[in-house]
Amino acid sequence: MLRTKSGLPKHCCWNTDHHGRRRVRFRLRGFSTYLTGTPWSEDFMRQYAAALDGVKVEAQEVGASRTKPGSIDALCVAYYRSPEFHNLKDSTQAVRRNIIERFRNDYGSQLLKGLRRRHIDEIIGRKKQTPEAANNLLKVLRVVFDYAVAVEMIDLNPAATVKRYRSRGEGIHIWSEEEIKQFQEQHSFGSRARLALELLLNTGQRKGDEDGLAACAW
Repeated sequence: MLRTKSGLPKHCCWNTDHHGRRRVRFRLRGFSTYLTGTPWSEDFMRQYAAALDGVKVEAQEVGASRTKPGSIDALCVAYYRSPEFHNLKDSTQAVRRNIIERFRNDYGSQLLKGLRRRHIDEIIGRKKQTPEAANNLLKVLRVVFDYAVAVEMIDLNPAATVKRYRSRGEGIHIWSEEEIKQFQEQHSFGSRARLALELLLNTGQRKGDEDGLAACAW
């Protein structure tokens, strides 16, 4: 493992974020993320390895379209490689990825620059007939845009102050981790029910949203 003059692993450097905190930043081939913990510690090196693997996987994707710098696509790719995402449980990762990919399918090419609260209001508003789905999307967007602020892709989170819809028991319910675990305990591997669940959790196929969302320019 190469050690730089700063005493950090290769592709890492000390950086002062917008809060004035001194942190370790990983940068390689246009990808950037902060690594937490003590440099060279076990947890720090796991994050470092995950960042390297993420860069490598994207470079090896056959036929994958290039992401536009500063776009929603670029943010999603960066978030998937981040410690914030990798530290989630596998089931949580799968549910979150499915929600993100639906949003990315419609808005991935749009630039983050100029994105404002009113745009998120409009996007969430198109799901008002299914308030649970609208709220689940808003919850995930807040997390993803928080990450974008943390790595300085944007200055402010445009979803932070968007209001949730009052739940009326309508829409598609997103299972919690406890509900997923309970279902897995009741249905063993090999059963049709378990197969259906695993396919839903572990495939992130893109498809157009049922509301027919159209890509918009900010």
